Amino acid sequence: MRVCAVIPSYNHWKAINQVVARLQQAGLPVFVVDDGSTEPAASVIAGLHDPAASVVVYRLAANQGKGGAVIEGFRLAERAGFTHALQVDADGQHDLNALPAMLALAEAHPDALVTGQPQYDCSVPAGRKIGRWITHFWVAIETLNLRIIDSMCGFRVYPLVAVRALLEAENVGRRMDFDTDVLVRLMWRGTAVVTLPVKVIYPPDNSSNFDLWHDNLRISWMHTRLVVEMLWRLAGRAAARPPVPAEPPHHWANLAERGAYWGLRFCALAYRLLGRQGCMAVMAPIVAWFFLTGREQREASRVFLGRAFGRPATLLEGYRHFLGFAGRVLDTFIAWSGGGARSAVVVDTPETLEAAAKDGRGALLVVAHLGNADLARATLDEATRARLTVLVHTRHAANYNRVLSEFNPESAMTLVEVTNIGPDTAIALKERVEHGDWVVIAGDRIPVGSTGRVGLARFLGAAAPFSHGPWILAALLGCPVYLLFCLKDGDRWRLALEPFAERVALPRARREAALQQCVGRYAEQLEGYVRKAPYQWFNFFDFWAC
Repeated sequence: MRVCAVIPSYNHWKAINQVVARLQQAGLPVFVVDDGSTEPAASVIAGLHDPAASVVVYRLAANQGKGGAVIEGFRLAERAGFTHALQVDADGQHDLNALPAMLALAEAHPDALVTGQPQYDCSVPAGRKIGRWITHFWVAIETLNLRIIDSMCGFRVYPLVAVRALLEAENVGRRMDFDTDVLVRLMWRGTAVVTLPVKVIYPPDNSSNFDLWHDNLRISWMHTRLVVEMLWRLAGRAAARPPVPAEPPHHWANLAERGAYWGLRFCALAYRLLGRQGCMAVMAPIVAWFFLTGREQREASRVFLGRAFGRPATLLEGYRHFLGFAGRVLDTFIAWSGGGARSAVVVDTPETLEAAAKDGRGALLVVAHLGNADLARATLDEATRARLTVLVHTRHAANYNRVLSEFNPESAMTLVEVTNIGPDTAIALKERVEHGDWVVIAGDRIPVGSTGRVGLARFLGAAAPFSHGPWILAALLGCPVYLLFCLKDGDRWRLALEPFAERVALPRARREAALQQCVGRYAEQLEGYVRKAPYQWFNFFDFWAC
């Protein structure tokens, strides 16, 4: 590992001698890139040239901007055989007492970008502080990461091989947009970022090369490009996933998780930074992008809303449907963060909920992709939540649980991933119910790998397939069965726990008829709730495909 220092300078000359001297004391060869400075700065910078003392001054004939000067310094450093470059501003703002710690971090993390995390004093201009906060907000969105506290700090150690690979493949900002642009793009390419707190001052006689109008425009355009590229990369990840094998062509599991994990991380991040209204405003164009590019999901929404409304649905109503799903996910994060969503839940059936909680036999809860069952779970006391075992068919729910538990460890669910419920799974679930647990299963999805164990029931005016799984499981468990719904009503959520059966019996002689009766009853009760809140139904696939 060979480290040098790179100092870009445009008309900064008052403190540059002291900066170079401190770097020499630390044993670092220094490349000073004069970015077309005028007098007297040009002469002062030229006077620093002393190859015998490992100080090289390279002058650019015309001003290239901060990024252009730093990139030229990187080229000089790599041609001279250095593996890492310490970028330092020429104006003396950075506390160089942090040099030993920064170099030690670079030694410990040779493949990482080590960057200063500025600790400002009262000398920082208010406008500059606000501008930096805005940039850091967008960087958090672009990287889906809250760890980068300051992306504009010009005190860093770069691994030159990673930087060269980036510069050869992508266009990086050449002026004041460089520091942020290069950091985000290196992170996208897998370069780790390590931060170090560094004191930063703004001397009274310090002059800034920041052009309030032009540089703000450049930075705004940079963030526009980065956000668009981020969405494109997320879409590419989803599109690159191999298809789920051996599934019927219309099965819901064949639809890709379109940015599911990172979308959930983004949702949690945006809420932490902006609150609910600000988060929804930021998510609105992103949801629009998913709506316009998700042909299958958009078409499924149009068909469903048309059946629910009894008339063709408009494009705007379809977008509202998608936006409702984003709001549903956001409200779940708000509830688990202790926000108002949890306190806004009204239990319409308190007696039923209390009786079920006291029943030592446990129960089977049948839920649907309608409203917000997760919000209902957040309203339960800790002891009751601990009794829940949730059955899932794919990694979709596991990803959701993963993000939610990162957001709040108390929200983690006990998940059992199943395709077909075999004897071992049934025995384990039976034991859980006998110990008083509640097993939760969705009644409005056909399980992955289902081989005809479905029944047709009339739903919103047409025959739709419903799984026999919940009702077969209910018979095996021999416990009470409840239907759980939690729908948004204005600013409140209304929770209902409805008794479905004290016990489901499937006599051998009339097993199919009994299953069909369960499917028909469930479809009828589900339809009643769906008609109350059609925008809260989140099955974005062809539900009526047989």
